[in-house]
Amino acid sequence: MEHPWTRSYPKGMRWDLPIVAAPVHSILESSARRFADRPALHFMGKTTTYAELDALADRAAAGFQKLGVGPGVHVGLFLPNTPHYIIAFFGVMKAGGVVVNYSPLDAEKVLEHKVGDSQTDFIVTLDLAALYPQMDRLLGATRLKKLIVGDVAEMSAAPDMVRAAMSKSGALSNVTWDDRHIRFADLLANDGKYAARPPAKPDDELAVLQYTGGTTGLPKGAMLTHGNLFAACAQYVESATAMDPPILREGEERILAVLPPFHIFALSVNMILGLRLGAELVLHTRFEIAEVLKDIVGKKITCMPGVPTMFVAIINAPGVDKMDLSSLRFCSSGGAPLPLAVQQKFQELVGCRLTEGWGMTETSPTGTFTPQDGPVKAGSCGIPLPGIDIRFLDVADGEKFVARGERGEICIRGPNVMKGYWKKPDATAESMTKDGYFRTGDVGYMDEDGYIFIVDRTKDMLLCGGFNVYPRTIEEAIYKHPSVEEVTVIGIPDEYRGQSPKAFVKLKPGATAITLEGLKDFLKDKLGKHEMIGALEIRADLPKTAVGKLSKKELYDEEAKKRAG
Repeated sequence: MEHPWTRSYPKGMRWDLPIVAAPVHSILESSARRFADRPALHFMGKTTTYAELDALADRAAAGFQKLGVGPGVHVGLFLPNTPHYIIAFFGVMKAGGVVVNYSPLDAEKVLEHKVGDSQTDFIVTLDLAALYPQMDRLLGATRLKKLIVGDVAEMSAAPDMVRAAMSKSGALSNVTWDDRHIRFADLLANDGKYAARPPAKPDDELAVLQYTGGTTGLPKGAMLTHGNLFAACAQYVESATAMDPPILREGEERILAVLPPFHIFALSVNMILGLRLGAELVLHTRFEIAEVLKDIVGKKITCMPGVPTMFVAIINAPGVDKMDLSSLRFCSSGGAPLPLAVQQKFQELVGCRLTEGWGMTETSPTGTFTPQDGPVKAGSCGIPLPGIDIRFLDVADGEKFVARGERGEICIRGPNVMKGYWKKPDATAESMTKDGYFRTGDVGYMDEDGYIFIVDRTKDMLLCGGFNVYPRTIEEAIYKHPSVEEVTVIGIPDEYRGQSPKAFVKLKPGATAITLEGLKDFLKDKLGKHEMIGALEIRADLPKTAVGKLSKKELYDEEAKKRAG
């Protein structure tokens, strides 16, 4: 069978989904016609309807075009989860420009690199102390021409009160208003009439430059076309609505949008898919567990896409077992492997299935999904979405594909896969197989039903005494310990074994302390001798990426500095 996973598809779902590429902004425009008076956004007490949101995007487009934004012009978004991001994103799309996403957690060196590498001319940001000063320093020091600066309070129900409270707490920054600074409100101060410039070839024309994090060196820009993002949305829609009854219902969902939109998972799932379905997006500027639980209960949230650390926080929140979370019908985890223990505890607590999917920045980020009514396969990230073909490349050979059931590097092909890396033809060529599959760097295998199991990243794989050791295997075993809340495993130099696994652990509040010998004793029947940890460090917190994924990079850097010192 060419696509064995299709036999695991829900009834009514098609693999050969017909996808006719279209501009990304047509998704908002279509929903504005179908759901004109339905709430699209809820932010700080203020609701914005679909008709109002599309009109604001029109005005942003007109404002951007007055600045010279059009085909080939790149506009950076340096924003948290506020209406400013969504308005600016679709405004840039309508104006014919390209969005470049910037993370507020990026180091200044990385921000400078992105501005120069991506050829960003304008950046939209906010008057927050955590944002504005970083971008203001880049004016004059880089090719950046102008900053469009929003007032975070202007999108709330009570601007004066919010502004006063934020000012008192020191959260706001003083903006130097000169000819290089434009108020976001002034960008929108027009009649909304702009020159429509839809891409002539959506499959080929760039919509978003999405930089990949990477574990070493400076990030690369993945070129995501209008066709890539439109196809990814269509794939999600098919997986969520094809069956009867649908998992997600058009015009009925209320999505907790707490993932930052500058991350590809949030951009595609929360924003683009959410708006395509006519959902109400309840925006949070950051993940604060008390506020998240308050909104799930009070606003009857039905859908929550998140990353594993968010679900860890929910199951460990004080008093959560007494809260009514029954409105949640669909929860999905992405961005990082979902520990089995976390999945099981969340499902026991909420009564809502927590499904796992897999994808990458370079795939927009569709890849796999777990059917809501399919079998529960521990450790699996699901089956390929419609239109996606996945094969496994021999890790040692790098030329031939292995048989189904054997471990190999996951390779993916589909309309969602990026056009390539920005200005890096060599890196693009290296990332592709001869027959056009993108090499993901993830190692895994597929079972007889088409379910994929990811073992680890090829770059994370350790060589211990001549054996291949995968940190995820060790992390899954450590998560079973009753005292462990979070864990990350990296490799450190070992004179005898070459590399030895070191575990960094965050304990649950009030948990019994654990020692290296105690943990090794706990793990002795769960790991092979070649996989056993050689070191343990207990920490109050573990480093995370901007989207909340546990990050190994900082830990590797710290260990390197220790050895150098």
